[in-house]
Amino acid sequence: MTTLVYDQFAKDYLKELLAPLGDVETSRDVPGEVQEIDIWFTPYPLERRGDAKVLGLLGQLASTPSIFEPFRNEINPYQIRGSLGKLFDIHANLQRQRQRENSRLEEADLPWLWILSPTVSATVLNGFKAEQNPKNWLPGVYFLGEYLKTGIVAIHELPCREETLWLRLLGKGSVQKQAIKEIGALLPNHPLRANALLLLVNLQATIQTSKDIEIEDQELVMELSPLLLQWREEALQEGEERGLQQGLQRGARMERRTIIENFLRVRFGDLDEELSGIVQPLLELSPEEFTTVLLLQLSREELLARFAS
Repeated sequence: MTTLVYDQFAKDYLKELLAPLGDVETSRDVPGEVQEIDIWFTPYPLERRGDAKVLGLLGQLASTPSIFEPFRNEINPYQIRGSLGKLFDIHANLQRQRQRENSRLEEADLPWLWILSPTVSATVLNGFKAEQNPKNWLPGVYFLGEYLKTGIVAIHELPCREETLWLRLLGKGSVQKQAIKEIGALLPNHPLRANALLLLVNLQATIQTSKDIEIEDQELVMELSPLLLQWREEALQEGEERGLQQGLQRGARMERRTIIENFLRVRFGDLDEELSGIVQPLLELSPEEFTTVLLLQLSREELLARFAS
């Protein structure tokens, strides 16, 4: 998978999963630098937060203000130092802001950096003195010095259980393939299954429309195809049985509108005025018709031409 395709998928994926827990920004500019943070996460107050437990380890990572930097390929020392540089720039900027406000910056106010890598070599981990914390964290999660506020997740070392599923989907090779199979085995009413499948539909379509598809990408498309076919069949069956529902929908019309809006955001990156104008026509489709539109992966222009009033 090309780096750009993976980067966008990882950003969309983490944004979708973390949204119930807090504010999520993607591609946020670093003050004073020509660079971006992949994911900036600020948790909601406890009374507004969704269920973090359903995200397992990812929910545990998102318990504090955090920067998430997902990598498609194994990280190297240069990339780790680059991510640390972003973190330190953010910390320095927060310190200056508090000084202007004549207020104190507490350690708890500083965001953590979570580096997500499909694999990490022992040499790199040793070079950064990264250590595990087995009393509080699963294998595969490493920490730098306390005041560096940085963790490295070696995805290939995570134990194979549902608690780590949502991070293992960002892995590579056999690790990612296993995670895809586990998503297919989740119950249809699992709270995250539909959104994950929607993002994987978009990923598959993006790969297939790429000019140069690598062997690894072809294998991923083949791995996704049976799962997405199963999803389509579930959607059609549910639509026939319940009439007002389909595979992405679990209840009221408002939920369906949310699903359609999320689909358009994931597919095209933003829900602008033109795309907002076709939400209502999409709501009027039968479950079978909407599923067909979803799987056809129409371009923006084709969708607007077909459904714009």
